[in-house]
Amino acid sequence: MQTNWDDLRIFLAVARDNSLSGAGKRLRLDPATVGRRIQKLETSLQTVLFTKSPQGYALTETGQALLARAEQAETAMRAAVAELPEQSDRLSGQIRIGAPDGAANYLLPQVCAAILRENPDLEVQIVALPRVFNLSRREADMAIAVSAPTAGRLIVQKITDYKLHLAASQEYIRENGAIQSVADLARHNVVGYIADMIFDRELDYLEEIGLTKVPLASNSVSVQLNLIRQGGGVGVVHDFALPSAPEVSRILTEDVSLSRAFYLIRHEDDRRNARLRRFADRLCNGLRAEVARLEALT
Repeated sequence: MQTNWDDLRIFLAVARDNSLSGAGKRLRLDPATVGRRIQKLETSLQTVLFTKSPQGYALTETGQALLARAEQAETAMRAAVAELPEQSDRLSGQIRIGAPDGAANYLLPQVCAAILRENPDLEVQIVALPRVFNLSRREADMAIAVSAPTAGRLIVQKITDYKLHLAASQEYIRENGAIQSVADLARHNVVGYIADMIFDRELDYLEEIGLTKVPLASNSVSVQLNLIRQGGGVGVVHDFALPSAPEVSRILTEDVSLSRAFYLIRHEDDRRNARLRRFADRLCNGLRAEVARLEALT
């Protein structure tokens, strides 16, 4: 029975994405090729690893047992690569970052672009999704979050604090009148999150302010900002996003001022990975400086 690391790598991708197409995208392989490789692995092991259905590929009991072993092999492989001596001061290879869309839209593009200018052999992928990333399933090499996780084998590093304020477009204020107090908000349209799609309690800004009715809502902060830009109403906006929307101004700054933090999260198994550690340090420094720069412009 010959089972090599490449076989296990493909097996892990299918197990994590529950489909040949998802695994193919992750591995940059044609789904048909992934399917043939899984079939070959099952033949080699003389067992069935997945049950196939319209819902995708689900692990069998044997597949679940192999998953645990394959993840151990993955950890060993990553540790072995991490301990190899670096050939250059430059970073290279692919690094995937998971991030909430506020950071992904208004901070990561310029920070990552600056890192790539210094490291042309590096490939950075920014996955912007309004949810918590599962690093154990290797959905990303590292993730940015607005809450520090308290469970799991994770390395948690605080990046920086950031500020948020209520804001509205000048057009909205002209058409609807000045807002003098939080009590005045009861007669204005409020823009915010879809309540049942708030994936982290730290994002429940309006509850903290005492606002519950949200006529215009989205699970994306960039969509919320665009709704505010178009005169849709009043909402909570990251100070670091305001320079990208000059027609939007902060309001009630003396009455409402929120503070949150970004955290960088990595898997414990990557603690000795010098490449990821160097990238994480560069990323945190860049994000810290960019938040300070943008907030100074508001």
